[in-house]
Amino acid sequence: MKGLLDAKNDDYIARAREVAEKYVRPVAAELDEKEEYPWSVMEKLQEYGLTGVWIPKEYGGKGDGVLNLCLVVEELSRACGGVGVVFAVNALGSFPIIVGGTEEQKHKFLPDVASGKKLIAYALSEKNAGSDAGSLSCRAVKDGDSFVLTGDKKWTTNAGAASLYTAFATTDPARGTRGICAFIVEKGTPGFTIGWKEKKMGIRCAPVHETHFKDCRIPASQLLGGQEGRGFKHAMMTLDRARPGVAAQAVGLAQGALDLAVDWARKRKQFGEAIISFQGLQFMLADMATKVESARQLVHAAARAIDAGAENVTKLCAMSKVYATDVAMQVTTDAVQIFGGYGFLRDYPIEKYMRDAKITQIYEGTNQIQRLVIARSMIKGE
Repeated sequence: MKGLLDAKNDDYIARAREVAEKYVRPVAAELDEKEEYPWSVMEKLQEYGLTGVWIPKEYGGKGDGVLNLCLVVEELSRACGGVGVVFAVNALGSFPIIVGGTEEQKHKFLPDVASGKKLIAYALSEKNAGSDAGSLSCRAVKDGDSFVLTGDKKWTTNAGAASLYTAFATTDPARGTRGICAFIVEKGTPGFTIGWKEKKMGIRCAPVHETHFKDCRIPASQLLGGQEGRGFKHAMMTLDRARPGVAAQAVGLAQGALDLAVDWARKRKQFGEAIISFQGLQFMLADMATKVESARQLVHAAARAIDAGAENVTKLCAMSKVYATDVAMQVTTDAVQIFGGYGFLRDYPIEKYMRDAKITQIYEGTNQIQRLVIARSMIKGE
């Protein structure tokens, strides 16, 4: 609904849509098939001034907030969910520095991310610490003016492509979440290696690797915020700010699938007429469009709340994530149904939308966890 957006929002949408249609859509199938990182697209995002949208101006960014981040992510995901991820994960990786870093850390690391010169990843999850993010086994031991990290991470998106990593480890497992710290790790640091590349159902152009720390020495100056024990808080604050981005990815996937379904229904003929003339299919499309627009407005509401500095945004951000990603799965599945047998074939683009949509219900907090977050906020009376 254009009336709810201003000229700056419209400008971001226009630039992102041009990149998506000119440089993403033509290569989306190839990127998916070859599982290649979209370096050429990232260069265009720099050229079009779309990197660092979410980073404050004093650290080299555009300073235009989470809403404009979501608008860009939606447009990119409308053409390719994987490209939407590789763009958005730079926000996920840099949010810990924005919300918890010292001024020195912000000035040192954020400008290169804002310009697109360096990519950044987020290393929180482990094999046995996914939804239970407080049960990290990766250890950080203080040794003079350094911390020595030892342990393994799972599902690090953008690993290998990224030059910077915000990595989480515990200094004292007995303290639970209060023992968790975050560190800024640079690619090439001795003892830090990129491991197994996951073979995924969808978002296949977005590299997801295991990452490993073996006696990896990190300067104490790269302890996020300069104080121990604040890592879990920084992780949760980050996820609040990043979840609308995942939700925007889901909205883009759903809108892209809906666009294809409408176009197909106009062209596909059965019983002597276009299938879009059938009332049953019209009702499907109407429900799909209503869900997409509802999800979009909820995402925008969550992003605006963050940009306005509102307190207690956790519930609203969880709502946007759970609703938009459920809608993406429903709408992409219905779009495949509208394509009929052709929808099941990889010769047609619609099946990719369904594959890409599934992960949005899982990463950055499964939708079951989101419902727990929402319910607990209600119980607390927030």
